[in-house]
Amino acid sequence: MNVQSEIQSGSIFTEDFKSQPYWWDRSPRPVLPDVTLPATVDVAVIGSGYTGLNAALTVVRGGRSVLVFDAEDAGFGCSSRNGGQISTSIKPEFEDLAKHYGENAAIAILGEGQRALDWISDFIKSEEIDCDFGVRGRFHAAHNPAQYEKLARDVANPPKGLDIPADVIARSDQHSEMGTDTYHGGVVFHKHATLDPGRYHQGVLDRALTAGVQVATHCPVSALERDGKLWRVKTARGTVMARDVVVATNGYTGPLTPWQRRRVIPIGSYIIATEELPVETAQRLMPHNRAYSDTRKVVYYYRLSPDKRRILFGGRVSITETDPRRSAPLLRRDLIGVFPDLEGVRLSHSWMGFVAYTFDTMAHTGQQDGLYYAMGYCGSGVSMASYLGMRAGHKVLGDAEGKTALASPQCRPL
Repeated sequence: MNVQSEIQSGSIFTEDFKSQPYWWDRSPRPVLPDVTLPATVDVAVIGSGYTGLNAALTVVRGGRSVLVFDAEDAGFGCSSRNGGQISTSIKPEFEDLAKHYGENAAIAILGEGQRALDWISDFIKSEEIDCDFGVRGRFHAAHNPAQYEKLARDVANPPKGLDIPADVIARSDQHSEMGTDTYHGGVVFHKHATLDPGRYHQGVLDRALTAGVQVATHCPVSALERDGKLWRVKTARGTVMARDVVVATNGYTGPLTPWQRRRVIPIGSYIIATEELPVETAQRLMPHNRAYSDTRKVVYYYRLSPDKRRILFGGRVSITETDPRRSAPLLRRDLIGVFPDLEGVRLSHSWMGFVAYTFDTMAHTGQQDGLYYAMGYCGSGVSMASYLGMRAGHKVLGDAEGKTALASPQCRPL
């Protein structure tokens, strides 16, 4: 049966199929009380995802009043739609970064990825956020022999000061990591982690609200205008005057902030969840419950659900299509390509969200025309969005902790 036939017949979907994130079953988008917009506020934050909430939490704990705006429910975007995989988040390799910035800057940039990974682990622990967080490692698989050799060389010769705990797994030993012959070996990065992104977002939201952050949902900002030293933040529900504004819209950045909009490319990222699998099948296919990815240019990323009963499989199977029912058969085909044993598996969920790519494939944070911003996580934003949101908050406060090697213009486009 071809993809079109599968869509029409619905044969690949379970009876209770949902075209919304699997994570929302456990953490539905929160229904927050209507906020009476204040006349003035110290800091307005546009966007209630990981970036915006971590910025808001940092600022309110620094003694400033904070109002967060969102056009939808809190966390409606990719903060509750991602795969819950956490890596070091920096995509360019050392050689490319060193060529453009010099070796010291390259080490500093790559170090930010490691710091973001360490920071989110400490943050979740210190805030006691129950989100199924675990440092389970990631198996990065080579899709051809040349890529395996490159992975092995990179692990054997890391840049000085950037040693990352990792083990090379030959193809002959691959079944110790995953139940497939599709790949040609790979590398286990031991510090990489996973979590439930819906529960993590809810945890950050709860702490922000408890700390005194106001969150106005279904309240899109229609205009930002300078008025002396203040910003006039216009919405259909009224206007708020703010001393500072943080733009935290990432893949949903629109005409409100044209400078930022020109510098990020929204790209749809699609994920499916399988029906519940037999325990022995899930254990055989993913014996260590790691995160998984591969070396293809258009990458796949996948993992077991927190209860170890389903496989969540993501990728970028379409440039323009945003209907999860149409993307689901394509992802299912690719899932079966990796794990042929899953022929016949049905899908319980299919969803998508927009990530933001930048022209140099790195996240950026800084201040432009008086607006603070952090965005452009290039599909690896769980730790980096949280970390740079925190850094942006400190920048607003004028703290030294606001400094980062990813701050523009020091980190100019490649």
